[in-house]
Amino acid sequence: MVDCGANLEKISCPQCGAQLAFDWWEEAVSQHYDEGFRTLTVTVPCCGVETSLNALVYDWPMRFARFRIEARHPNRARLTGEELAALTDALGHPLRQVLTHI
Repeated sequence: MVDCGANLEKISCPQCGAQLAFDWWEEAVSQHYDEGFRTLTVTVPCCGVETSLNALVYDWPMRFARFRIEARHPNRARLTGEELAALTDALGHPLRQVLTHI
């Protein structure tokens, strides 16, 4: 998991927009962890839609990933859209930026 740390303010359903309880999310993540993250599939309690932990709307953004590239204390703001696009092109894989507050 690429966690935004203390920046996480809320988690919402991608289907209906309802805010999800942190307790529900923590239980879902724990269950998937115990299963070795074979899938990220969850059924949200608000509207019963089957979705992915990665598809939930995180405020601040965070994701589940197979790898990450990390820059600690970069002494600058987030990457620009052009910089992120250049890295995506160089790696040949879509990237998402996650800012972490530890």
